[in-house]
Amino acid sequence: MEYHLNIGSNLGKRHDNVRRAARAVIERTAAHEALLSHEVESDPWGYESANRYLNIGLQLTCESTPLQLLDICQAIEREMGSGTHRDEAGNYIDRVVDIDIIAAGDTILHSPRLILPHPRLAERRFVLAPLSELWPAWRHPITMLTAGEMLENL
Repeated sequence: MEYHLNIGSNLGKRHDNVRRAARAVIERTAAHEALLSHEVESDPWGYESANRYLNIGLQLTCESTPLQLLDICQAIEREMGSGTHRDEAGNYIDRVVDIDIIAAGDTILHSPRLILPHPRLAERRFVLAPLSELWPAWRHPITMLTAGEMLENL
């Protein structure tokens, strides 16, 4: 299955963090193909912090199911020092690494653990820019918009 992930970091050596996380995903999924996007720097989304994010897109083809890939991504986040994405009040917090599965082909999934395509992808320039770079022909299976079209709508 073909996947698009977004990997971000706003703590520590951000460039090294996102590259290390991408390598780990590629290795643990035994990806057949993998491409990395250019880096996108942005302010934190959904909360205030002085620490800017560095994000990259990771396009990969592997045999993992979406939930298997989620388990792999969450294990890598924990191993790299990122626990939960939220504080006790439910607010987003700074992270060493954050790995989000953005899309899995034309899969539509609504499970307690994972929603695909990512429910807020159309609101995030730091997700749409790498997605449109790596997978320009992909269309959101519900809205039928490409990432480039969603980017223009921001």
